[in-house]
Amino acid sequence: MASLVLEDGTTFKGRLFGAVSSVSGEVVFQTGMVGYPEALTDPSYKSQILTLTYPLIGNYGVPKDEDGEFGLSKWFESSKIHAAALIIGELSESPSHWSSAKSLDQWLREQGIPGLEGVDTRSLTKKIREKGTMLGKLVVEGTSANDVPLDNPDTRNLVKEVSMKEPKVFNPEGTVRITAIDCGIKYNQIRCLCQRGARVTVIPWDYPLDSNDLDGLFISNGPGNPEYCKETVENIRKVAFHPKLYVLILLSFQTRMHFYFCGTQKETF
Repeated sequence: MASLVLEDGTTFKGRLFGAVSSVSGEVVFQTGMVGYPEALTDPSYKSQILTLTYPLIGNYGVPKDEDGEFGLSKWFESSKIHAAALIIGELSESPSHWSSAKSLDQWLREQGIPGLEGVDTRSLTKKIREKGTMLGKLVVEGTSANDVPLDNPDTRNLVKEVSMKEPKVFNPEGTVRITAIDCGIKYNQIRCLCQRGARVTVIPWDYPLDSNDLDGLFISNGPGNPEYCKETVENIRKVAFHPKLYVLILLSFQTRMHFYFCGTQKETF
């Protein structure tokens, strides 16, 4: 058994699965019916406790991690799970699907990620929706909640934590040169660019840009507070007024606002 304890003291009890560990982070929710392998490996969920609102999770298991087109994983959005923990209503213990290689429980154990089932996810989601995102901690039975400090991921540079360390080229035979700034990029974003004939060079979040070496700039989405992406903003400034194509997603819009010396603030959820 384990409990999810929110920062206001609200407690949701449930059954522990996956890894046996206590963690803390920002509690968020997702309403998709499918796609939990993709969601859990999405770098945008770094250090977040992810709540899935669909009542039954894990019924199609977890596929084998295998390379597909352009050397990218067929089924996942990155090389590992980034969410801190998973909160669900009911866990399917007998998954059935042609691509299933293991259960969700087994996958979480292998990745060192705890999960909590038997939670009233509708009630939890309504609370987050009405009160706004909240910090919380998953506390394993036998551990004092006081021994698990609340971790606010917005006080860290999460983009730095998830971004690749060295540049990497995908589809080197592509005819259009796209540089993608990895602020938490998903594999499918790279795949979509490559499928359209682009030579995609994915670079770290703080890597210098050269306008002579690209036809277009893609700034990915990612986790956390854009205030920590000052190096990214400065690098964009150096090429911003060249006649190039820009594609921006989520966090990159916020980063772009910092380019114009505008501020950003966190939404309710």
